[in-house]
Amino acid sequence: MNPLPLHWRRAGHFARLVATLLLATLVLSFTVPVAASSSSPTVTLLKNGDYLDALVQGIRKARRSVLCSCYLFKTGTGRGNQPRRIADELIRARQRGLAVTVIMEDEGRRRDPLNAANHVTAALLRSGGVTVRFDSPWVTTHAKVVVIDSRYVYLGSHNLTQSALTRNNELSLLIDSPALAAEVTGYLDRL
Repeated sequence: MNPLPLHWRRAGHFARLVATLLLATLVLSFTVPVAASSSSPTVTLLKNGDYLDALVQGIRKARRSVLCSCYLFKTGTGRGNQPRRIADELIRARQRGLAVTVIMEDEGRRRDPLNAANHVTAALLRSGGVTVRFDSPWVTTHAKVVVIDSRYVYLGSHNLTQSALTRNNELSLLIDSPALAAEVTGYLDRL
């Protein structure tokens, strides 16, 4: 008999819980080599809706670049749509002259709802001058990370969806670390 609650098994919650716990373990055990003269990285815990406000402010304050990788970026046209707010901020950053790149998942299945949502958002972002890349359809890119100005790293469980930004229990980190930002950027550049 499976000891997990039925609702976890049915909705795939267990898989998401395990993935989140593994990510948290990885992040908490990850050490970034920091030169002796450098200051230690600063880490801020972003719970639930705190992530949205922190990310929007980070994009607004950005001066050089924004690099974003997300599994699902689902913008909409409804009033109060928070992913659209982020997309608009990314477009405004590009219009200010920043290098703005968004990497999204493409599972290679034409009728998949995830692909449809990501392609709608990609068209919106591209119309505003943002560089959009899709990963290989043979590999799933589940990373949810934003690097701003080669210094600030937003890393965690938040997809860019209305539910993740407003209703779900989500947990992410804002890490002020140029060394970690360089590592993450190098990783994303190889996708």
